[in-house]
Amino acid sequence: MKIKNKMKVMAAILAAASMVFAGCGAATGNGSSAASEADTTAASVKSGGIYENSEDGGHAIEVDGETAGYSGATVKKTGDSQGDEADFYGENSAIFATNGAQLTLSDMDITTDGTHANAVFSYGEGTVVNISDSTITTSGNCSGGLMTTGGGTMNASNLTIHTTGNSSAAIRSDRGGGTVTVTGGEYTTDGTGSPAIYSTADITVSDAVLTSTTSEGVVVEGKNSVTLNNVTLNANNNKHNNDKSDYYNAIMIYQSMSGDAASGLAQFSATGGSVTNANGDVFFVNNTATDITLSGVEITNNGDGAFLRAAAAGWGSEGSNGGQVNLTATGQKIDGDMIVDEVSVLNLYLKEGSTFTGAINPDGAAGDVYVELTGGSKWILTGDSYITALTCEADSIDLNGHTLTVGGKAYTQGSAQTGEAIEIKVSEGNGGMQPPSDNGQVPGSGNQPPEKPDGNSSEKSGNGQPPAKPDGSNGQPPERPDGNPPEKPSGNQAT
Repeated sequence: MKIKNKMKVMAAILAAASMVFAGCGAATGNGSSAASEADTTAASVKSGGIYENSEDGGHAIEVDGETAGYSGATVKKTGDSQGDEADFYGENSAIFATNGAQLTLSDMDITTDGTHANAVFSYGEGTVVNISDSTITTSGNCSGGLMTTGGGTMNASNLTIHTTGNSSAAIRSDRGGGTVTVTGGEYTTDGTGSPAIYSTADITVSDAVLTSTTSEGVVVEGKNSVTLNNVTLNANNNKHNNDKSDYYNAIMIYQSMSGDAASGLAQFSATGGSVTNANGDVFFVNNTATDITLSGVEITNNGDGAFLRAAAAGWGSEGSNGGQVNLTATGQKIDGDMIVDEVSVLNLYLKEGSTFTGAINPDGAAGDVYVELTGGSKWILTGDSYITALTCEADSIDLNGHTLTVGGKAYTQGSAQTGEAIEIKVSEGNGGMQPPSDNGQVPGSGNQPPEKPDGNSSEKSGNGQPPAKPDGSNGQPPERPDGNPPEKPSGNQAT
């Protein structure tokens, strides 16, 4: 592992530590004793060392309500956990911050080899993890690189993350969401159901390379967002890990109704950079409403699918589980067809010189579609197309020998038209979570961190198992014979 200018790193850590919780001691993970309350500087920053944990459910480093920093350390985690204790609450993660902790990490080498062994975990509102110039490798199933839940914050820069297990996104969030900001670095996943990004939070990635060799590149679930700025995204979704959908895609936006994300308007935005898809569709939207915004992105679809598919699949209620999409393209080139099935809606806005080369519903009329072209934008048809309404300037549509049917009538080449957009009906709700309590709070709504287990399993709405998600998880709480959450092991030593 490369160790950069250590004085600069130490100064940054001390500056971050001085801003919050003055008077707090060092982290107490790994069996080390806490520093005195008066020690707020040097003792709260640990340089070098090896931190290891092999116990099921344990942590190599745990920071609970304190301010701490680690630099130039090696972290190794083995041992296993089950389901929600790990995915929601951070059990068995290599590095765990909670209860308003402020944790700064730099030049770290972090490795996990276990089931549900996430590498770096930020849990709960007020908890902030800052990590930079580090390497993360996970090899077990359900073991993400960066994990954020319960309203936590994760700030990352210049990381190299590689996960090889199934259901192991490089940048990952779960119930309760939070805020994740990533700048620079390379983030690669090889497992089934392991997108580079799985978002039940607000996730922004800039100037980075994202690669998925088996799964979707990006998944947004429910009322959450992913923003890409000058990002290189390479996706090769070639294996299914559930029977909910037959489609392969680079970017999937949906609502699973598993209870891990509130229902509402999902958002995906990309500016600059590139998206390269090796198989299937570029975008797939199912069982949710979404705003997709594209500006100056180089998009290449080497698969045999559509540019955009809004359609029903195995999530949600039959007849109302299509995709509702507002797609806004600004200075954007789009190649490929758009498929909108009978329970789906598309409003396509082409602005500021955008070019769309493709057909919409070439097999015949289906869902409602509105197309608006302004600012010199062009649509060049590659097949017969069927839409509901159209707004366009004269000469902005090239029929290219095909027929464009608008509201049941053939469009005349060179004519201007004015139409109305289709209403997008955003369904706000708890996404399949248990009903609100007396005080109106919904666990996992994204607005309130989920409460930790108190001995009662949190049942979800519906009968039996909640629907499977594309990452393979189903959100079912692990059984505890004694009705109590497992105790966290201690005694892990830094060497």
